[in-house]
Parts: sequence; structure tokens; C-alpha cells
Amino acid sequence: MPVIRALLKWLSEQYDIVAVWAADNPFKNHQTSLEHRLRMLNLLIRDIQPPRDNIQLRRELSDQRSLISVEKAQAIWGEQEEYTLVIGSDLAGQIRHWYRSQELLEKVKILVIPRPGYPINQDDIEQLQTLGGDCLIADVFAPAVSSTDYREKGDKQAVPAPIKDYIEGQKLYA
Repeated sequence: MPVIRALLKWLSEQYDIVAVWAADNPFKNHQTSLEHRLRMLNLLIRDIQPPRDNIQLRRELSDQRSLISVEKAQAIWGEQEEYTLVIGSDLAGQIRHWYRSQELLEKVKILVIPRPGYPINQDDIEQLQTLGGDCLIADVFAPAVSSTDYREKGDKQAVPAPIKDYIEGQKLYA
């Protein structure tokens, strides 16, 4: 969560609206249900207190497929708006395998956030560009701490206090 917290704060300084949702990535084995992840995101956003009040948890955008999430966003804010899908560098090589990836890349810019342990592969970026993707690499680096450190190692510094309390109250990783 510190990674997400730092990135959301940074994104709130770069964009007019930062719409946040949790996705059930079919390529990833999630440890926690979508509902619990949404609740923790809500706690995280309330804890951030961004300089601008522009971070929004949008549960209705949650979907297994990013294209569907983007289409839902377009139904809310309009198709004429510019959309940027933010992903970690660990996902840059997966996008071309996502549901209707070329159509997704026509609707959004991709902002790749460098993550420790996941170097950005220039071939992945070039393949996305070949599919029509407009890819940007963020000039921010995600901290080397993640919620996995909390789950697997019990690292109490890995999550903010409200989320730690929620995890313990729900006995999520017991």
C-alpha cells in the first residue's frame, strides 16, 4: 500500500482527476477479495489527504478487463476526454495479451510506473507502440515496499495504520 499511496499522491499532482478502482486481473492470483481490496483502497484514499481533492474511488469501474473499465469511465466523463491508464512496469509485457488490447490502446495513453525488481523492457514498450499504444514512462519510481511485504513477512511498515487495523479486524491474512 505505501507504493499505491505514494503513486496516488504523485498522480493527484499530475492529473485533474485520478479515478481509482480495483481490478480482478485474470493474470494475477489475488490474495484478497475484490470487496476487501476496494474497502482498503477507500481507507487509503481517505488517509492520503492529497493537496487537491481529486482522487476518487470509483467502484463502478472495477472489471476484470481494463477495456470495460475504460468504457465505463467514458460513459461517465465522455469519450472526448483524454484517458491515461496507469500500470506498473511488471504489467507492461502483459497488455498485448489483454482482452481486445488494440482497442484499449486506441482509447487510452499508457503510463508505466517503474517498479523495483521489474525493469522496463524496451521491447515491450515498442510492441505496445506497434499496436498503436501511446506509452509514457513516469518520472517517478515506486517505493521498494509493497503490501506483499505485509502479507508474507508481517512488515508493519508496509501498510498505513487504518489499513493494518482493517486487515487485522477482518483477519485477512491470518
